[in-house]
Amino acid sequence: MNILWLGHGSFRIEIEDQVVLVDPWLSGNPMLGEEKHSEATQGATHILATHAHFDHIADVVEISKTTGAPVSGMYELANHLIKQGAVEGMAFNLGGTISLGDTVTASMVPASHSSTTEVSDLPVSMGSETGFILRGEGHTIYISGDTGIMADMDWIGDYYKPDVGILSAGGHFTMGMAEAAYAAKRYFDFKTVIPCHYRTFPLLEQSAEVLAEGLPDVQVIEPEVLVPIRL
Repeated sequence: MNILWLGHGSFRIEIEDQVVLVDPWLSGNPMLGEEKHSEATQGATHILATHAHFDHIADVVEISKTTGAPVSGMYELANHLIKQGAVEGMAFNLGGTISLGDTVTASMVPASHSSTTEVSDLPVSMGSETGFILRGEGHTIYISGDTGIMADMDWIGDYYKPDVGILSAGGHFTMGMAEAAYAAKRYFDFKTVIPCHYRTFPLLEQSAEVLAEGLPDVQVIEPEVLVPIRL
């Protein structure tokens, strides 16, 4: 398995026979130069969208059209993107699980954030914000999506028992590094933690040092753009 950060909250996860893009944000992403866009999306087999903010879905429709990768996510959001021209995947909801290929699954879990996009210059709700549990190659990955600490993490950790956590941890809009460390320690038993939604703008935290210090028994990996993390 390879996990590749595309900057901000965007990931390319190569797992089993799938290349899963999570919230792929290309245009305007200061961490991902235009010359790297094709490398980031090449061979994509599926796109998962956690919520409707521009820095998570702005490029989803175009990427889906270009690669042929179907888009799946919260019912209202997925249907909105499909109506805009994205290839139809699965519009599902909290608690649901879908198959990606023959052996990979994605389960939708709660997040605590917001999920709106502009339609005719007005903010429109696109259902609930979400995270995902991705399973394959003997690993269970918790993708938190944009979120603060929430009590739902208790049952998510207990029920799914993820060994890998991809956690939003930049602060201001999501958990910060200290909060992410607290949540990981209290609710989960991760072997590996990868922070995201940080370093993109000066407003966000720039280092995962506090996260690593708070999780001395966990492998905390600060990702670099398009550098594979092999698990």
